Amino acid sequence: MQLHFTKDVLSDSVSTDFQNLNKFNEQQFRRLIEILFQFLLEPKETDRFMQQLSEFAGENGMSAGPLRSLMKSVLLVPQGALKKNLTAEQIKEDLETLGLNEDKAAHFSQQWGEHYAVLSRLAVGQTLMVNQLVDMEWKFGVTVGTSEIQKVGNIFLQLKLVVRKGNSTENIYMELTLPQFYNFLHEMERAKASMECFS
Repeated sequence: MQLHFTKDVLSDSVSTDFQNLNKFNEQQFRRLIEILFQFLLEPKETDRFMQQLSEFAGENGMSAGPLRSLMKSVLLVPQGALKKNLTAEQIKEDLETLGLNEDKAAHFSQQWGEHYAVLSRLAVGQTLMVNQLVDMEWKFGVTVGTSEIQKVGNIFLQLKLVVRKGNSTENIYMELTLPQFYNFLHEMERAKASMECFS
């Protein structure tokens, strides 16, 4: 089974869960997807998500445990799709490959298309907050004496990055040659352009 959102081999229970989604009528399915996207847009609201799933299960005469398990499988798709930057069409293909019928896959991918920009911005924000850069110090230097004659006169850059990890900070030291520095600078400029695109 070739999927866009993951290269991992998924357990059979995941495709069974997607086939089980076909058993919901259109109204139930749309409500479930609404709950799912509400959670994706506000990932810190786990309690509300669980409460909504329990209420949905109660209203539709089913037990909450299997529904939670099913939604855990469904969440794999948007989480993987965000990491791989998938289009709505690719999501639709994956959902159909997993066994979801065409109408339901089309509705899910339509919701993905509508919410994709916000979800991407949230993902970038979460990624950047994992290791927030607090401070940076740098020094340029020139090698004046070494046992290797080719290295004399080489320019280098020493970087000290102060990164916040959780509640503490950590110092990261790097020494870069001039070409490595220009590569680093180019990557930082690309990252800055991407961030400006999302804000």
